[in-house]
Amino acid sequence: MNNPFDDTTATFRVLVNDLQQHSLWPSFADAPAGWAIAFGPAERDECLEFVEANWTDITPRRLAEIAS
Repeated sequence: MNNPFDDTTATFRVLVNDLQQHSLWPSFADAPAGWAIAFGPAERDECLEFVEANWTDITPRRLAEIAS
């Protein structure tokens, strides 16, 4: 069985949780509880570009709020 996250020909979504963490997610699968769709469905590379452009600080939001 192949890992659907590695399929470069599949379509994906970008999910975001309440900590503003991002995740690449196959478009055929429902988003898990606690995650919302932020982008897609789109090609894998487009989703990765979205993540790179929009998740510039990987510090979870609550920790970032404490630090500031």
